[in-house]
Amino acid sequence: MSVRIVIPRPHKHSSSLYFHYGDERICFEINARRSQKSKVLIKVHPDCRVQVAAPENSSDEDVLGAVKKRGRWIWRQLREFRAQQEHLTPRQYISGESHYYLGKQYMLKVLVEPEEKPRVKMLRGRLEITVREKKPERIRVLLNEWYKDRAKEVFARRLEAMLGQALWVSERPQLRVQTMQTQWGSCSPQGRITLNPHLVKAPRESIDYVILHELCHLAEHNHSAQFYRLMTQVMPHWEKIKIHLDGMAAELLNGSSVTSYFDR
Repeated sequence: MSVRIVIPRPHKHSSSLYFHYGDERICFEINARRSQKSKVLIKVHPDCRVQVAAPENSSDEDVLGAVKKRGRWIWRQLREFRAQQEHLTPRQYISGESHYYLGKQYMLKVLVEPEEKPRVKMLRGRLEITVREKKPERIRVLLNEWYKDRAKEVFARRLEAMLGQALWVSERPQLRVQTMQTQWGSCSPQGRITLNPHLVKAPRESIDYVILHELCHLAEHNHSAQFYRLMTQVMPHWEKIKIHLDGMAAELLNGSSVTSYFDR
């Protein structure tokens, strides 16, 4: 496929642009980078949004030129995420659905007990939710609260374990759990690590990978060659784990489930 660039009227601080890859028009958002580095960063999200972070003084032509060089990669990422979405259906939060926890799937069992206190518990390979009324939204909220509570416990343990490999970290960083739509984790300039509670649905090695990724940012604040060298040093097979986690992203982040995984 060839890449054809369409350049709209020039705007130094455009919020969005687009280009054509073959017959497909691909739009992308632009955010300004305050870093002095001239590198343009491109990210394709599981919901098929394309975001580009470019230096503030970049022209539209500069940004489009950089995106053009990664046109095939962007197109392939979009194709993979769309293929994942074709096999997903919106969750209904009813008995029989499958939900992930630490990389394993558990069948959801909804019990209606008008006199009982609403609760979630894991029991013999299933997630059992007790509610006073069978309302999907209430079940969703209860389940997300359960995931967040489990995430705080699991992430704290895994952070402690990963600090043994991150010899450049002298003090245990502050850890926060916060729902994010497009990120597994982030690291603030002050060194605080934020992790997405939905990450607790992924296998333990995926959790370790994200934590190590953020710990590496305490030493290297951007995705430089030094950053990736450090990442490879502490987790040589991180790329394979990242590919597996990216492949699960649509299901773990977007609240969808595999159609008919369990018989109802």
